[in-house]
Amino acid sequence: MIRMGTSGFSYDDWIGTVYPQDMPRNQWLPFYTTLFDTVELNVTYYRIPSWKVVKGWVDRTPQEFVFTVKAHRGLTHERKEPDFASYSASLAPLVEAGKLACVLAQFPHSFRPNPVNRDYLLTVREGLLDFPVVVEFRNSAWVSEETFALLESHNLGFCCVDEPNLKGLMPSVVRATGPVAYVRFHGRNAERWWQHEHAWERYDYTYEEPELAEWIPKLRTLDSAAPLTLVYANNHYRGQSVDTLRKLESLLVGEA
Repeated sequence: MIRMGTSGFSYDDWIGTVYPQDMPRNQWLPFYTTLFDTVELNVTYYRIPSWKVVKGWVDRTPQEFVFTVKAHRGLTHERKEPDFASYSASLAPLVEAGKLACVLAQFPHSFRPNPVNRDYLLTVREGLLDFPVVVEFRNSAWVSEETFALLESHNLGFCCVDEPNLKGLMPSVVRATGPVAYVRFHGRNAERWWQHEHAWERYDYTYEEPELAEWIPKLRTLDSAAPLTLVYANNHYRGQSVDTLRKLESLLVGEA
């Protein structure tokens, strides 16, 4: 099963491009669910959400809708005293409703492969033991059979990415190492990846169909290797991610 969605849905620059001009903000998520059946939430990286907020996500989405939530930065970036218990407890409404697809543990570019960091991956697995977990590395040094074997042995998924072909960044390696296969389309804006004034500039990119067509056999491979494949478009500026997924859907149907 392949599910597709965008990385986030609450963007002011989607007004007039994705959301109608006069649509109240509290209607954005219900409207989004008419477009896609999953979403990747970045807000959980910045703060651990309250029970009320998470219950609101559950109540405003259909039964079959599922969420991926990014691990809190205290678990992936700071790593000094990771509070797995509080983070896990916050996800209870999603779990109880059967709407949690997985947790995405995204590590920074400075997180390199070494014995300490490999051990920390096991700490993450133990701390989030009740959830499917997918790991996104930002440093290409992690691309090795040793890494894939480590992830497989601990039932951790590997996040495949499409991003600029720049030294040190992750290449478009396709592997399924856990029950959830995962792909993130970040865009290929090489010029603004490191040099930008605003964070959104990095993801300001419109994919052309030939670029996305490269991924169709890769998505088929992942789909055959895992029970669930999640595909998220992160080139969110002015709704470009929605365009990305529409093109991908068309290409997948054409290949069926």
